Amino acid sequence: MSDHLSAPADAALPAFSAVVLAAGMSSRMGGQHKLLLPLDGEPAVRRTVRALLAARPQEIVVVTGHKGREVIGALAGLPVDFQPNPRYEEGQMTSVAAGVAALRMPCSVVLVCLADQVLLEAADYLELLRAFAAMPRGAIVVPVHAGQRGNPVAFSASYAAEVVAGHVNPGCRKLIADHPDDVFVHEAGHDRFTTDMDTPEDYARILARVARLTSASAPSRSPSP
Repeated sequence: MSDHLSAPADAALPAFSAVVLAAGMSSRMGGQHKLLLPLDGEPAVRRTVRALLAARPQEIVVVTGHKGREVIGALAGLPVDFQPNPRYEEGQMTSVAAGVAALRMPCSVVLVCLADQVLLEAADYLELLRAFAAMPRGAIVVPVHAGQRGNPVAFSASYAAEVVAGHVNPGCRKLIADHPDDVFVHEAGHDRFTTDMDTPEDYARILARVARLTSASAPSRSPSP
């Protein structure tokens, strides 16, 4: 993308860019690629990226690897950039580094997002940005719910060079461990930050939740006279 997507929906929030990790092999999904599984009429990865786009980042870089062409096809028409990671089999840390290195637009905050967190909404990403903006100190925000650490992790763009150098591992845990005084824990009132889709059982549960959400949001129809 040569042009930025937009400023954040709330002008008081810091400008952010996002890296979406979509390179994994879905090894626990029983032979299916979890990011291509359908959810409410679209591939899972497209649902995730559409929600992120609605939060109006400066740019989104989607890191591809396993079945990269299919993932790119599932996102056809969306204003995102793609960064292939030939080292994706070495672990998520290589995708984090590749994605952050591919960011081009100026921003204050970087979100490292999981492509299979299909329940996250634009409001959730903005919630995390508000937590970042409200920090009394520090430069890293980690969402937590019921004692479980979640994703995305939000960190100051000043850490980008460190991340690109590969000094992180899955979930930016090394970055967090190396800078404990800079970490702010955001206690979330919902489980969307801690819910992803790794197994067929996860997929079944998420399908049921999405169906309930779709049913609840559908306009009611008055009976015909």
